[in-house]
Amino acid sequence: MSTEPTERIGGWLFAPLAWLIVALISASLAILLYAGVLLSPAARSNLGALNATNLSLWLLSMVFAVAMWAYTFWLTAAFFKRRKLVPKHYIIWLLISVLLAVKAFAFAPVSDALALRQLLFPLLATALLVPYFKRSTRVKRTFVNP
Repeated sequence: MSTEPTERIGGWLFAPLAWLIVALISASLAILLYAGVLLSPAARSNLGALNATNLSLWLLSMVFAVAMWAYTFWLTAAFFKRRKLVPKHYIIWLLISVLLAVKAFAFAPVSDALALRQLLFPLLATALLVPYFKRSTRVKRTFVNP
């Protein structure tokens, strides 16, 4: 048994947990949209009409969405179990989110204002939460389970 008292999830840790849950819901909706395209006969025929490059980019985007959903789901479960590896993986997850936002900013055919807004939130969250996860004693006392 450990002699150090462990803490429950609380305080400022609710903000990263809320961000994770919202991201999980968002990723779930994205997967539902991809599934809707795959299940709809009209949308499938439109996919079949794409050239090989665009179809492969669409499939790659779907694979990244599924992978990000799985990683977010796993990280959310580990967060609730207060696993020791959560701080490191949360930082990795934030950096992946920033990279995906930069990718959308650089390559998506959307307006600059929308792309900047989508880039702003992951950048702000990363700038605030990475130092918190690295230096907070509460984080060190909360995430102790193997």
